[in-house]
Amino acid sequence: MSEFIPPAKPIIGDEEREAVDRVMRSGMVAQGPEVAAFEAEFSEHFVPGRPSVAVNSGTAGLHLGLLAAGVGAGDEVIVPSFTFAATGNSVALTGGTPVFVDIEPETFTLDAEAVAAAITPQTKGILPVHLYGHPARMRELEKIAAERGVALYEDAAQAHGASLDGRPVGSFGEFAMFSLYPTKNMTSGEGGMVTTATEEVARRVKLLRNQGMERQYENEIIGFNARMTDIHAAIGRVQLTKVDAWTRTRQQNAAFLDANLQGVVVPPVADGAVHVYHQYTIRVREDRDGFVAALKAEHNVGAGVYYPIPNHRLPSLAPYAPGLDLPETERAAREVVSLPVHPSLSQDDLERIVTAVNTLAGAGA
Repeated sequence: MSEFIPPAKPIIGDEEREAVDRVMRSGMVAQGPEVAAFEAEFSEHFVPGRPSVAVNSGTAGLHLGLLAAGVGAGDEVIVPSFTFAATGNSVALTGGTPVFVDIEPETFTLDAEAVAAAITPQTKGILPVHLYGHPARMRELEKIAAERGVALYEDAAQAHGASLDGRPVGSFGEFAMFSLYPTKNMTSGEGGMVTTATEEVARRVKLLRNQGMERQYENEIIGFNARMTDIHAAIGRVQLTKVDAWTRTRQQNAAFLDANLQGVVVPPVADGAVHVYHQYTIRVREDRDGFVAALKAEHNVGAGVYYPIPNHRLPSLAPYAPGLDLPETERAAREVVSLPVHPSLSQDDLERIVTAVNTLAGAGA
């Protein structure tokens, strides 16, 4: 059988290894000049004009961003249920309440009408997720937030370089979080980046990540240890020089699958949107799990299911959503399959993926 095609694959090269060695030789391993440089370069690359703050994980970025934006006990934040649990977890960790609403089926992102219907006097903000690398319905959500007097935040964990109407994700909300986990479109080994609308919010995130202090031993607020190391920042700085080319390759790979797959629902792209394909997510209407198993067993092609259990049904988050019915979320959780489009794929790999999917879809797997 041909070599296994993994659903995702971190790409770490000699340049990243050399950057780590440089930091190790410098003796400055904790948060230092590499982190500061990475923050400035990340802002310039993805969200020009907005400050960025590096932290040690995407989840920390969401948590600290929400705290810096003033979310706390008694506040509600509207979030999707169809995403990784970190989104809802981060709201709960502030003492606030995650309010789960349904998604619209095309982009797998928050349904604007459902958001509007869920706003109450306790609603502090709306936290859409730019899922799989496709921007959420930010035109509509921005309008709702302005009209109803609530804040708008962004979970851009999977959407480095995505945009809507020429405007980059990360530039809409009071803050946005980008994940730098190994399988994201770029990585720092582990980490997150918080981009903010104002220097004031950025300063609060900086205080929160560093035990509440800007100057050593002058603790201004209660804080955390959520610092990024210079080792991780050095990796991230190298990856910034490569991510645009990787994104183009992802988009080219996705276009090949779009043009050649049969018998499944390929991911649409909204008007004005630039999709960066962190995941290339199709829908399989019948026996999704059997389809995924057969891809691997019969064709040695890996696929991911993100996310099989909606957040509102997880034991940890279900208490926030008793009796909630989210039909589009439930349907997506039954049908989605993410196929490989990562930059490591060869043309032969892509053709194998097409053959495998079309064979199984034609067989009714």
